[in-house]
Amino acid sequence: MGAVPPPPVLLYDGTCGLCAGAVRFVLRHDRRKLLRFASLDSNFARPILSRQPELPALDTVVWYEPPGEDRPERLLTRSTAILQVLRYLGGRWKLGLLAAVVPRSGLDFLYGLVARSRRRLSGHAGACVLPPPAERHRFLD
Repeated sequence: MGAVPPPPVLLYDGTCGLCAGAVRFVLRHDRRKLLRFASLDSNFARPILSRQPELPALDTVVWYEPPGEDRPERLLTRSTAILQVLRYLGGRWKLGLLAAVVPRSGLDFLYGLVARSRRRLSGHAGACVLPPPAERHRFLD
């Protein structure tokens, strides 16, 4: 039996109000309390994103799984990252996985519509999410 793999990290836009709300939502519904968080422009995220030339140009949330003893590094973006968050949360949130019947191109198109409008819809956060003291250890950088 191998070592326990490092926990996943959700990389998000730290200045987006919608993204900040999504992080608070995940914190509220994360029963396992393993998922960690980092801003896309953090010291933690920059080297990860720089290894993937297409990622810095994308305006997206990123689900990052660090490499483990028996698995390579894995990065998921856009709708695939959102579906992975729902899978991770489990319970009733897994019902959202029904969206996977829609082709990925369609889901990514919808994701893009929301992403392009997110600041207008939710405002500009101006600063990274300030986690509650009990959750601060889950935020990197």
